[in-house]
Amino acid sequence: KKSASLKELKTMAAAPTKLVNPGSEVVTRAQSLLVNAGAARGLQSILKSNLGPRGTLKMLVGGAGQIKLTKDGAVLLKEMQIQHPTAMLIARTATAQDEITGDGTTSVVLLVGELLKVAERYVSEGLHPRVIADGYDAARDHAIEVLESSKIQLSDDDMSRDLLMAVARTALSTKLQSSIAEVMTESVVDAVKTVQPCSLGPQQNIDLHMVEIMTMEHKLAADSTFVRGLVLDHASRHPDMPKSLQNCKILTCNVSLEFEKSEVAAGFYYSSADQREKLVESERKFTDDKVKQLIEFKRKVCGPDDSFVVINQKGIDPLSLDM
Repeated sequence: KKSASLKELKTMAAAPTKLVNPGSEVVTRAQSLLVNAGAARGLQSILKSNLGPRGTLKMLVGGAGQIKLTKDGAVLLKEMQIQHPTAMLIARTATAQDEITGDGTTSVVLLVGELLKVAERYVSEGLHPRVIADGYDAARDHAIEVLESSKIQLSDDDMSRDLLMAVARTALSTKLQSSIAEVMTESVVDAVKTVQPCSLGPQQNIDLHMVEIMTMEHKLAADSTFVRGLVLDHASRHPDMPKSLQNCKILTCNVSLEFEKSEVAAGFYYSSADQREKLVESERKFTDDKVKQLIEFKRKVCGPDDSFVVINQKGIDPLSLDM
């Protein structure tokens, strides 16, 4: 029997892959290493101009023509349609960095790209990738030891406003223009201090969902401000509604004070105008009873100098407002 050539052996090894996916591309080990390193360098070349306060903005244009300007690495990686498996893995690493610390996504991509670029040079010289991976593991362990030895423990009393402002300013200056970052720094610190619990445990996180970001299209980014309270983005619902109140009792509820459609496919049938009027009166009475209960509750909790404010998640019709 004749011995099979190296080319024939490669063809035989690639046969199962072609059988599973006829459109697949089979490459050698050396070629796959170069492709993976090239994917990392591609992401690095895209994001390297975003690093730091003097980083450049990227314009992202969507399929419907929407335009987004940003230099945040997390936003760029989320909006980009990445197909390469290695590049997708790097993007997930940067996303995990953003979820844990909220910053450093661009730095992670640049660091990974540089590590693979150096590894590519050593692989071309004949060094096995396993040895390089072991070296990276040793370097990671040493880096963690250095960080553990140089970190500074801070208690709640040490977390002064100036320190929080410095941390927020450092993170925001790499994502926003310097003028806007300076304005937003104070707002971010005030927002976090407002929703911070009185006694925050070591394993307890601040619920950032308590802070809502509202976009006003008729204003500029430099006009952003922090409101210590609720912002209702609509005009007055009734001409007699006052513009300013003091000594308020605030009721938040999720009760419908208007005609509602039934949740199931139901219908009301009548044979005369009198029956129709009775149906309308019955539904109106159901809504009015709820309004009267709110009015009675107000009389119980409010004194002569108190004001009563109702913040409802559902609708209030004009007749209920008149009451």
